[in-house]
Amino acid sequence: MANNLEIYDDFKNIVSNEETVSKESLLEILKDHSGTISVYDLMSVSAELLEDTKYVQDEYREKTNAVYVKYFLGRIKDIRDDRTQYDDEINKEDFIDSISTLKSYQNEESKTSKTKFPLIYAIVSLYTTYILEEPIHPVGTPFPGSLKVEEKDGVFYCPVKEANLESPNAVCKMCLAEQLEF
Repeated sequence: MANNLEIYDDFKNIVSNEETVSKESLLEILKDHSGTISVYDLMSVSAELLEDTKYVQDEYREKTNAVYVKYFLGRIKDIRDDRTQYDDEINKEDFIDSISTLKSYQNEESKTSKTKFPLIYAIVSLYTTYILEEPIHPVGTPFPGSLKVEEKDGVFYCPVKEANLESPNAVCKMCLAEQLEF
């Protein structure tokens, strides 16, 4: 488990040692740590995700699992292959808050998860939010009630954001999607 927590030391270093946090410095850390994730790790996490949704309604479960496997686990490869030069800076205070949320989640999840899911969750959430500037759940992610994440005129909307903002370990706080009004 120590390997999964080392990423937070790296985050602490860029926050402490840099006046601003660049997308490039964050991407370098994400690439380094995504390199520790093997195909076996991805398969184990995929199996864990499938197990966690086994009691969810069939139609919803299939759509959700497809999104998580394709986008969430597939993002590890995207991170490793990302050769884009990012010149932008990241909002340092927002980044510190995100790290705190993810570390809290990591500490809680490490009690039950035997996989690298918490590490992958942190890497993908930060990459999607701060590097790509997209919502953590991709457009089209289904939620109960036939609702889904949407994009309208360059703004992302999530049907469950407000309902999860008070959850201590929810990444909804760091997600740039706005609440979908329905």
